[in-house]
This record gives sequence, C-alpha cells and structure tokens, in this order.
Amino acid sequence: MMGFVMNYIKRGVVGGVMLIGAFSVSYVHHVHAASGIDTQAREAILFDTATGTVLLDKNADQSMPPASMSKIMTVYLLFESLKEGRVSLDDTFRVSENAWRKGGAASGSSTMFLPPNSEVRVEDLILGIIVQSGNDACIVVAENLAGSEEAFARQMTEKAREIGMANSTFANSTGWPDPGQRMTARDLAILADKIVTAFPKYYHYYSVKEFTYNGIRQTNRNPLIYGFPGADGLKTGHTQEAGYGLTATAKRDDQRLVLVVNGLPSKKSRATESARLLDWAFREFGNYSLFKTGEVVDIAPTWLGTDPTVEMKINQDVLLTMSKKSRRNMKVSVRYQSPIAAPIVAGQEVGKLVIEAPNFKTVEVPLMAGNGVEQLGLFGRLGAALEFLLWGEST
Repeated sequence: MMGFVMNYIKRGVVGGVMLIGAFSVSYVHHVHAASGIDTQAREAILFDTATGTVLLDKNADQSMPPASMSKIMTVYLLFESLKEGRVSLDDTFRVSENAWRKGGAASGSSTMFLPPNSEVRVEDLILGIIVQSGNDACIVVAENLAGSEEAFARQMTEKAREIGMANSTFANSTGWPDPGQRMTARDLAILADKIVTAFPKYYHYYSVKEFTYNGIRQTNRNPLIYGFPGADGLKTGHTQEAGYGLTATAKRDDQRLVLVVNGLPSKKSRATESARLLDWAFREFGNYSLFKTGEVVDIAPTWLGTDPTVEMKINQDVLLTMSKKSRRNMKVSVRYQSPIAAPIVAGQEVGKLVIEAPNFKTVEVPLMAGNGVEQLGLFGRLGAALEFLLWGEST
C-alpha cells in the first residue's frame, strides 16, 4: 500500500442532521439508555420492544413475589395449546373439587366463581383469568392441561427458561404466596413481549374490560385500559408481601413499550405511577428508522482493483430508540481504511458506521461490500503503482 492508507471519515448531512463522521443510523440493539426518571416502585423496568432499549431499570433483576402477574405465564401456556391445535376455544374443562376449594368462592380469593364439578369453555377460562383474575380458572387450566397444578408449575418453569426468563420459578398457576413462586421485573417484561408477539390471534383478550360468568359481573383490574392512550394489556398483581404491581404494555403509532412495576403501596399509586412512567417514555423517546437492509451507505475507492470503487452496504435494518433531545445532536460516521485493497469479496466487512449522541451508548454497525472486486493482474498492478509514483493517484 506504500504507506498511504488512511483512516477515512465521511462527513455529510442526512435528514437535516449534521453527521460528523458519517451517516445517521441505528440498528436493533439491546442497550440500556440512561434513565432520567425515578419511581417509587420497589422494582421496575420499562423498555421499547422494537429495539430492546431499556429506558428505566430499578432492581429489575431482583427476585420478587409476582402475585397474580404470574398468571401471564398460565395464559401463555394456554395460548400455546390453542395455537398448536391441542385445544380449541370451544373445548370444555372440568372444574375439580380442588380447584373450587383452593381458588373458587370457598377460598375467599380472587375468583371466577366456577361451580364445582361443572364444565367450562376454554374461552370463558381465558376471560376468567385475564379479566377476573380467577384463581379457580387458573387451577382448572393447570389440571386439565398437565394433570395437576404441581406438574403445570413445572411446565411453567421449563417454558420460562425456554423463552429467556432466566430467574423465574413457579410453584403454582395462580401466584398464590409461596417461597418457590419468584420472578423478576425483567422476566415479566420478557414474558409480556413474548405473549404480544407470539399470539396475535388471542392477545385481544387482554383489553377486555369486563366479563360476566355465573351471573356475576367483574371488571378488569388493569387501570390503564380504561383511558390511557394505546394501553391494551396485561395484568395486575397484589399480595401483602408483593405490594401492588402491574405488567403493562401500550402502543402508539409504531412504538410499543412494556412496563413492569411492583412493590407499590396502593391501587391508586399503581395506576398513577404506571401512567406517569409510560407518559414520560412516550414523550421523551422515539424510534428512528434510518436504513433498511441492503441500502448503500457509501461508495469507497479501491486499491489495485478491477473496479475503482466498492459499495458499502448495511446488512440489517437500522432502528434506534433514543431521547428526542439526543436525536437532535446525533453524529454518525462511516469509518474505513481508504482505499480498500482488492481483492474484495461481496459481503466482506469493509468498514463501520458509527452512531454517537449525548447520553447515548455509541453504536457501531458493520458495513459490507455490496459487490466483489478482483485484484488487477501483475501488469495492471505495476501500472497502478507507477501511476501513483508519478501522479499520486491510485486506481
């Protein structure tokens, strides 16, 4: 290369943003954004589902009693059975004496009021769990899908590991207090995201506001679905040990956020704090789609190649979640050694696109050769070297 190769930084303007060192880009990445808000919740996490960007993290990996929020996993396994065709909405499950005593009217806990030894439709059980938080409905589902609640709880734990919930264990299907019933806020957020994306056919049940069964009308305990713009799920929880909790999600335009809070002191604080945190996130942060897979970001000169240039392409969608304030001061650069020495294979990494902004973790995206460039033959290389010596130019 005769010692003239240099680190090349491209300057320009994209979308009205000054790019110092390249193009404004971002790709789906799992990073933690610096949080600009505190919460009275004991545990909390708030993240953007499109990019995995965490906007708020407070004790998100602390083991905690999830209370009825663990019923999201019970519903997950039931939705999975429906999706795989092992169960239909019109199938009926038998209500055992055990389910009635432990979770029915006799238990004094949240219940669907299922009569013992009756048959109940699967669709009604879904609404009984989601809207009415029925412990009896959960036990009925567990016994009919796995034979016993204990066996079902083992399946819940196995499924948790399968879908990336590393710190959750289940002892029952209801969230009833038990030392073996533990989750983290992060695991609940993962579960919420999974249930939204995996079961679009059934997810709408989470936004149902009321359900009447056995002549008894009950309303959904999730306070956000009654007026918070975009809210469409998921589940509340409360025990003396857990405090008041909520796993919630809301979507506005193309942005979906998931929030988990736990350890709040009252129903009122659960409602107001959840709305406050989601409002803050939607107001302060946005998703910015900057490049699509296959787009040409730049064209670089080559050295001793049969083609004088090579395209530099993005091989993945570039989507960024960042604060709107940081976005205004975003700086992006294309960095590579110029010229790029032939031979070059299509798909070979030839540079990086670097995205920087205040209070934002720098992101680097590989740039790949969009076309192959063969090396010149012996005489061609000699001619190029002579031309460089004479004129200081390369081909």
